[in-house]
Amino acid sequence: MTFTAEQAKAAFPDEVVTRATTRLIRVPGLDEQVALITLDNGHDHTRPSTFGPQGLVSLDAALDEAFAAEPAAIAVTGKPFIFAVGADLSGVEAISDPNLAHEIAETGHAVFRRLTDSTIPTFAFVNGAVMGGGLELALSCHYRTLSESAAAISFPEVFLGLFPGWGGTQLLPNLIGPDAAVTVIVENALNQNKMLKPAQAAELGIADELLGSADFLEQSLLWLSKVVKGEVSPARREIDRGAGWDAAIARAKAIVDGKTKGASPGATKAVELLELARANDLDAGYAAETQALAELLMDDTLRAGLYSFNLVNKRAKRPAGAPDKSLARKVTKVGVVGAGLMASQLALLFVRRLKVPVVLTDVDQARVDKGVSSAHGEIDKLLGKKRISPDEANRLKALVSGSLDKAAFADADFVIEAVFEEMGVKQQVFGDLENHVKPEAILATNTSSLSVSEMASKLRHPERVVGFHFFNPVAVLPLLEIVRGEKTDDAALATAFAVGKQLKKSSVLVKDAPAFVVNRLLLRFLGEVLTAVDEGTPFDVADRALEPLGLPMSPLTLMQLVGPAIALHVGETLHAAFPDRFAVSENLKKFVASGKTAVWQWDDKGNATVDPEVAALWQQGDKPSTAEELRERALAAIAEEIRIMLDEGVVAQPQDIDLCLILGAGWPFWLGGITPYLDRTGVSAKVTGKPFLAPGVASVPA
Repeated sequence: MTFTAEQAKAAFPDEVVTRATTRLIRVPGLDEQVALITLDNGHDHTRPSTFGPQGLVSLDAALDEAFAAEPAAIAVTGKPFIFAVGADLSGVEAISDPNLAHEIAETGHAVFRRLTDSTIPTFAFVNGAVMGGGLELALSCHYRTLSESAAAISFPEVFLGLFPGWGGTQLLPNLIGPDAAVTVIVENALNQNKMLKPAQAAELGIADELLGSADFLEQSLLWLSKVVKGEVSPARREIDRGAGWDAAIARAKAIVDGKTKGASPGATKAVELLELARANDLDAGYAAETQALAELLMDDTLRAGLYSFNLVNKRAKRPAGAPDKSLARKVTKVGVVGAGLMASQLALLFVRRLKVPVVLTDVDQARVDKGVSSAHGEIDKLLGKKRISPDEANRLKALVSGSLDKAAFADADFVIEAVFEEMGVKQQVFGDLENHVKPEAILATNTSSLSVSEMASKLRHPERVVGFHFFNPVAVLPLLEIVRGEKTDDAALATAFAVGKQLKKSSVLVKDAPAFVVNRLLLRFLGEVLTAVDEGTPFDVADRALEPLGLPMSPLTLMQLVGPAIALHVGETLHAAFPDRFAVSENLKKFVASGKTAVWQWDDKGNATVDPEVAALWQQGDKPSTAEELRERALAAIAEEIRIMLDEGVVAQPQDIDLCLILGAGWPFWLGGITPYLDRTGVSAKVTGKPFLAPGVASVPA
């Protein structure tokens, strides 16, 4: 143990301390008592228990007390609904001393390893959420029970740009095998921090026994008694340290390369440490984890990941500029104008989250029927996956209906349009709606680029119109750009934010400016890529130019996902507003007119080549750029556009730009969205004269 209590408090003075308390209890069938250590930070389940230096010191003291009692066994459990969810990340941000970083890494190993090296049997009773360092604590014990109701089980570190650094990379592969460990530590983390369900954790071998939640502690103690008496001997897997381990590491490298393109030091280090675990030498493995963790804690890439974590978990929950929530109106019925793919996705989301009647309209009965049928079909899929019960499926389907008559909206409180992206069409829809809805009903538009103010300009009550821009696929991407028009009032805006929260979306307040935030920035850098191709840069060079950022997909793949016609439309909107910065590619126009949707075509082995028909129609010049030249140009364009957007007041701060790109475009945590990367690489200062963020924000404090 390297920290004293005084040193621990000095290291993280604002730590919300997780206290570990030991009590001795009698268990039927055992002569000696069992030492039960409970982790509790004094808050309810909305503030999960974490470990900072003081928490580790408290656990160390509790273990002293437990070992001194010479019990039959030692067990660790958590407060209601929470076992523990890892290191105290808020304190990590303040670390500026490499020695302190090393001590924190070393202390976690030293305390947790006492459970591993114990001659007394040790147990983790995982009664609830367990992530990161909490899962490493559980793995450090000899045996584990797991509650069937545990809500979150994962190693999220690689998602943040880190790696499990308190034993996880060494213990997990030697418990469940290297391939399964790669899935949990690397693959799940890089798939938007995918969680394990309790049954999956038990099947993988992370937990020895899965128990009901009602009497979890009692059943865990009875199971402990059987293990101690030798009546139960949990099976342990035979670990393949040869070809199986080789294959697992090769798979891990392929995942990391595919997902991060080498841009995340934490992901790369996780793979190295998993390879080291093959020897099953905890001394060497823990020493390597400690050294790597100490180094990474002093790296700006990790600080960018923690910055992202705080944006998503704190700022997104308290949107900057949102009106007082008491102004929000109650929504008891929702209308959706349009019954196409987007409209049916919206109908499904509203009915699932709000549990209120949702009615769709369109221009003919066939479209209405198709939209309702599509929403019902998605509900049936949820039932098939056992995500909802048969009763709930029936209730939800009964709440979704369709009508040709907009009089069906007479008692709706919130009506959203999802019709063709053309100003005249949307103005006509809203003008018609105003004759049918009640005066206080909110009129929302899902426009991706058009002016909300102009859309509302011909209405008697423009103050109730608000932009409500979702991202596709609606069920997956969590961002909601809420757009305040020139005359949007606080009640409409507050209602929009309240509805967004009910929909479990993260809302960002955006000024009514062309294409808002995400699409404006994506089209700025996509425009640079297309211009480079027009000039003569080979498609593959242009498409790979931004790989060092580790973005979720290449520009041309993104264009295919969004839809070239939509990209062209948004691009034309932006060109009309800012012709000096947003060009419209004549080649893209021809591409869309031809009906093509993708530049690339793939063979059976996943190799991509340019579609010959696309190559034939795309007229290129004779001034190609290198990947590096294009990357510099694209990053400079993004930096310039962000500075202009901030000066225009499109959002309150750079943090909102980053939040939008993380949640609306899936940009990686380790980039910090984008502004920390632009600051770290010097692009922001070079292009705009100054960094976007203050020193120590998303970077190591000086």
